[in-house]
Amino acid sequence: MIFVILLPFCATYLCSRFKPYIRYKSKRMHAKLLDKYNIPAPRYTSYPTVPYWQKDPPVPVDWNHRVLGAFEKSKDVSLYVHLPYCENLCTYCGCNKRITKNHGVESPYIKTILKEWQQYLDLLPSRPVIKELHLGGGTPTFFSPENLEMLIEGLLGPAHVPYQFDYGFEAHPNSTSREHLKVLRKWGFNRLSIGVQDFAPEILEIINRRQTMEQVREVTTWAREIGYQSINYDLIFGLPLQQPEHIRRTFKEVKLLRPERIAFYSYAHVPWIKPSQRAYSEADLPQGIEKRALYELGRTLLEEAGYHEIGMDHFALPHDSLYHAMQTGALHRNFMGYTANYTRLSIGLGASAISDSWDAYIQNEKTIEAYQERIEQGEVPFFRGHLLSKEDQIIRSHILNLMCRHETSWRDTEYQCTALREGIKRLSVLKKDGLVEIFSTELRVTEAGQPFIRNICLALDAHYWRKQPDGQLFSQVV
Repeated sequence: MIFVILLPFCATYLCSRFKPYIRYKSKRMHAKLLDKYNIPAPRYTSYPTVPYWQKDPPVPVDWNHRVLGAFEKSKDVSLYVHLPYCENLCTYCGCNKRITKNHGVESPYIKTILKEWQQYLDLLPSRPVIKELHLGGGTPTFFSPENLEMLIEGLLGPAHVPYQFDYGFEAHPNSTSREHLKVLRKWGFNRLSIGVQDFAPEILEIINRRQTMEQVREVTTWAREIGYQSINYDLIFGLPLQQPEHIRRTFKEVKLLRPERIAFYSYAHVPWIKPSQRAYSEADLPQGIEKRALYELGRTLLEEAGYHEIGMDHFALPHDSLYHAMQTGALHRNFMGYTANYTRLSIGLGASAISDSWDAYIQNEKTIEAYQERIEQGEVPFFRGHLLSKEDQIIRSHILNLMCRHETSWRDTEYQCTALREGIKRLSVLKKDGLVEIFSTELRVTEAGQPFIRNICLALDAHYWRKQPDGQLFSQVV
């Protein structure tokens, strides 16, 4: 059976060693379940997942038609801008980036992004409403405050800014100045995500993350003084050399600084995709039960500090909009992760950025040179994509419901299809293990099943089951 894999013979030892951190009889963890379900699986920021997109990309006229169709339903747009440059290579990182200390690349790259944005503005029949805007990377604060202001002015100037909006950016504490924060706040940015990963110097050293605890404190303090409403810390469990004492130390600092949100990600070890991860060996990595125990410990410490778990690997304080979105059923998940905002049309600008019209995806050229060249030639710069069939849209809806609300239903015939019925049958194994409850027109994830949400979604993944990968495409569930 594909769900069954073997863990090392030391599982019993690890269970006893980490028993204080694992709630065996509660919703979280059981060694036998981990043994059975710790397999490679997607994180489902999209469905179909990228490896199962069509072999040939959609032609521009098809994509333009889908964009206009989405815009007719709502002028609200989510905008993602990929800023790929970093001065130093963090060896754990799986993002698309370019390492350079040449800041002369900033202005030409921004001008290319604004030309791509103009392509969309020329296509749309009226000014878009930018409900959500996010700057990701790479390192957005690689760019000078002046160049970031030029970018934001070029993006928002020809658009409408609604009364309620959510604008944020990713901040590297080693390169984020008070001036960066002031410039972006002036243009309405109210949220930032600080890449912390871990506070331990020995872990930061092995992953080549050049920052200090003091810098994180400083950026956090500046942001609050300037008026940012929501601060997120990106943290990772499963990093090389990481032990429970590192988690305790990191969350002790988190409790003092009290960011509104925490993204507590599982380290995805994919050296066949990201060779920089070969800077350390698998022997340096906590795995299996040992790795999951780090998450359980962090989760317990966050709950004790007043945070609530949101979806998968995310936490928020009760006054944050992400928590309110979960409470009201408005939580959404897209290529940027969990968000309190839903827009049918999401536009990605920049090298490797992905756009989504709900019934289609496209991804831009991944290399900066190819992206810039195609924009200069007046072309739409994507190199792959996928037009979603009716079946794709149905399965996407159910996976999205599971990832955001831990339940889904198919009472209406428009949410039923053969692929769904086949997926429900595959879930019978997980039902026996107490991970899901299946009713005539409804599926619910149990508390015990929440750590295995990726496995549950995988059972519904029609593309995966019709053509299972020859090699490993995805990271392990744990």
